Amino acid sequence: MTTSKFSKQEFLSILQSVLGKSGGAPIALHEPNIGELEHELVAKCLNSGWVSSVGEYINEFEQGLANFTKSKHAIAVVNGTAALHLALHTVGVKPDDEVLVPTLSFVATANAVAHCGAIPHFVDSNLETLGLDPVALREHLRATASLRNGVLHNSKTGRKISAVVPMHTFGHPMQIEKLLEVAAEFNLTVVEDAAESIGSFVGMVHTGTFGRCGTLSFNGNKTITTGGGGAILTDDDELAQRIRHLATTAKLPHDYEYIHDAVAFNYRMPNINAALGCAQLNRLGDFLAAKRLLAEKYATAFRDVSSMSFIGEPGGTTSNYWLNTIRLKNPNLAQRDELLVAARESGYLCRPAWNLLHTLPMYEDSPRADLTNAQKLWCSLINIPSSARHYLGQHSAS
Repeated sequence: MTTSKFSKQEFLSILQSVLGKSGGAPIALHEPNIGELEHELVAKCLNSGWVSSVGEYINEFEQGLANFTKSKHAIAVVNGTAALHLALHTVGVKPDDEVLVPTLSFVATANAVAHCGAIPHFVDSNLETLGLDPVALREHLRATASLRNGVLHNSKTGRKISAVVPMHTFGHPMQIEKLLEVAAEFNLTVVEDAAESIGSFVGMVHTGTFGRCGTLSFNGNKTITTGGGGAILTDDDELAQRIRHLATTAKLPHDYEYIHDAVAFNYRMPNINAALGCAQLNRLGDFLAAKRLLAEKYATAFRDVSSMSFIGEPGGTTSNYWLNTIRLKNPNLAQRDELLVAARESGYLCRPAWNLLHTLPMYEDSPRADLTNAQKLWCSLINIPSSARHYLGQHSAS
């Protein structure tokens, strides 16, 4: 079964009505918006000579992130994968542990687990939020795991299950409060993968601040960018101190001696990247407003389409709408791909959701729950162009 010509044309017409004609250059899925302030601060950083892992912009950027997210500590690092790896390592994930992760996620979520020598244990997604499903997770753990002396073990493999990593898919907050209840029941540490969700809230609480710690990403395709970069958020003073120490090769303070007291990582964000981040963080409010306006335009345009629907923010949450997404009402891989090809041929660089992580060759033997919902979502989701620039002019002169 293939998509009708009418449905394809309807899809392309909606994209054109919201974004305009692609013209000579294709319309990207997401792209950074770099203005005068970014050029100014990066130039000041270059002129200062402090371009590596020490400098005023790192401190300013970290404080700005902490203020915006209302997290007590923010530690800036080289990228989101490093942030998640360091977070998992520091909370105590050990080699041969299992860590629960959604199979519908970017590969970095599982890779960070593997970098710890641990094993991803894939779980299903909620059809409405797109994130890890706490109800399905509880059922899965009750059926396949057991607590022994307060430690959760996989009954089949015998391995310890030490943590769970929820991911806020495309910026939409998952059911984190329900997940915290499940984590408490099974004595699991929660480390949030909030790589995509800066500016997203559950009620008035920012994503990435619910668990023991959370991580952000500032890759070039994120809502704000530092080129490459990430951050770890936590309210735990001792944990923050340990993270910061391990991110800087575990070097002890000394005027000239190189004394290191642990096997650690060289993960600190360079000052020049932080300078870019300070400028971007200053403009975050405008970016979020523009992206919300774009999402509202899409929601209106897709409202009466019979074959597909626009995915809005879950109830009780505020989404940053990092990547706007439509869903086929009847999941069908052939239909999804036909729409993707038609859009890309017309200059709209849409993309599918990531290939499910349990299907990748390095993870195909990993433990898993029933993944029916994730499979349905993979066959039905299409990300559509989401750059703030499309409506930024209505909010900022930058």
